[in-house]
Amino acid sequence: MTEKSEAKQDAEEVKEILSVVSTEIPGLIRNILASVFSEEAGRSMGKAAAAFYKELKDGGMPDPVAIKMTEDYMGTFTSLGDLLRSAGKGMSLKNLKKMGEEEKDEEADE
Repeated sequence: MTEKSEAKQDAEEVKEILSVVSTEIPGLIRNILASVFSEEAGRSMGKAAAAFYKELKDGGMPDPVAIKMTEDYMGTFTSLGDLLRSAGKGMSLKNLKKMGEEEKDEEADE
């Protein structure tokens, strides 16, 4: 097999992979977001925040500091959710196709 035909075959494989990724990843991210922001997850996060705050207070942490640390703790979950949402929006078919075309161009240049 020549280098050119191998490059073409590789490009076709990348195209096929990106096609699958473009259809599967957005759904996966939606499902993750749904589970992270479900009513049950909200209850669990509330319990976790309350337990975190209680541990800080039981350890002698002043109230303003315990509140701030608990807010920061919960902010981590919110930031993760924002990151997942952004990732889901960035995984458009157009962007994935563009990535595949760039890969094909790089292989052709070699």
